[in-house]
Amino acid sequence: MRVVVIGGSGHIGTYLIPRLVAAGHEVVNVSRGQREPYSPHGAWQQVATVTADRQAEEAEGTFGRRIAELDADVVIDLICFTESSARAMADALSGRVRHFLHCGTVWVHGPSAQVPTTEDARREPFGEYGVQKAAIEAFLLDRAQRDGFPATIIHPGHITGPGWVPVNPAGNVDPGVFQALAEGAEVTLPNLGMETVQHVHADDVARLFMDAMAARSAAVGESFHSVATTALTLRGYAEAVAGWFGRPARLAYLPWERWRETVSEHDAQVTYDHIAHSPHCSMAKAERMLGHRPRYTSLEAIREAVDWLVRAGTIKP
Repeated sequence: MRVVVIGGSGHIGTYLIPRLVAAGHEVVNVSRGQREPYSPHGAWQQVATVTADRQAEEAEGTFGRRIAELDADVVIDLICFTESSARAMADALSGRVRHFLHCGTVWVHGPSAQVPTTEDARREPFGEYGVQKAAIEAFLLDRAQRDGFPATIIHPGHITGPGWVPVNPAGNVDPGVFQALAEGAEVTLPNLGMETVQHVHADDVARLFMDAMAARSAAVGESFHSVATTALTLRGYAEAVAGWFGRPARLAYLPWERWRETVSEHDAQVTYDHIAHSPHCSMAKAERMLGHRPRYTSLEAIREAVDWLVRAGTIKP
């Protein structure tokens, strides 16, 4: 099949596009051309690249038509962030594609309530990102049910892999937290360190997109989580990382309002987003309907990323 991937040079695309090529698909990557994949792969030599500035072309009302004119059987949209953008894409592709796959986020749920959270749980999103992604999901699933638009939504957790800093045990992306744990220095966590994060290896996300394509009849009109099968408390996560470096975790705790004063405003906001959501999502639906099960646990995925940071010199043991 001819598969168009929008935004295929990032975290997910680094693994997804080589998998698509290996499966025998004709692949077109649509991107701004400003980023190389995180890991080199010979498959990219077989990929056609279309350079496009989505934001500018959407403002002109031409981006959806540009994608439709690529005559794809399958379109995978990894970088759609507003309902208006999704509406324009669906309008342009209606009746022209066999399958449309959208990358969402577990942030559509808002704060965890009963865990593990299933895909049919009540949505209570907050923050612009989560609210817009929830609106996109609602629109696409309604369009699938009402008009037969062949949409599937994949909702990743904290995407992790070699090449970038994963969400750390303090709930932000400051590599200094990993460095402190590697040195055996004290690390202060918010509250009691019992909020949760739920990572997923980027390759497991790519595999779920592939599995949804392969089981199109089951996947159309559905949304699926893409996370490791268990979540981590911040405390347990910190203890595991320290152990990788042969250190005991020296942890201290502060109430949120005091803790936020110990970090930058940016890091505090990132941490707040993570601990306010404290995701713990179920992977049962993807396994039941698509036969998909993540290959990486949270800690296995994170360790691969941390090992890369050590090799890159970002973390010094």
